[in-house]
Amino acid sequence: MRLRHEVMLFAVGGAIGFVVDAGIVQALVTFAHFNPYTGRVISFLAAATVTWWWNRSHTFAARRSGRSLPMEWLHWMALMGGGAVVNYAAYAACLMAFPSWHKWPTFAVGVGSIFAAVVNFVSARVLLFRRAKTGS
Repeated sequence: MRLRHEVMLFAVGGAIGFVVDAGIVQALVTFAHFNPYTGRVISFLAAATVTWWWNRSHTFAARRSGRSLPMEWLHWMALMGGGAVVNYAAYAACLMAFPSWHKWPTFAVGVGSIFAAVVNFVSARVLLFRRAKTGS
């Protein structure tokens, strides 16, 4: 039951992260004329920070990392790096397969996010928020 609840909340956080990620990369490509590969690095950093906040506050609220906030954020970013590799590979593959998506990278962000979701959930739950909070 608890695992199902965490998966559901992680999906909500993922949806929020997708909106941040896709919104920023789309804005950078459309309005600032970034190339979609560089823009995605910037949007990922923002989205990963938002999902860290969501997941520590909601998804894994009953768990703890045992780290200070700055160290927890750094650990989160390092762990999400594994998912980011999967995510960025799928993203880049989509942009190569569908050149028209260079103007609409939001589509490729969605594909990459789906592939990385499982990797990110498992690493966050097993490696960072692995301990239940105690009453102290």
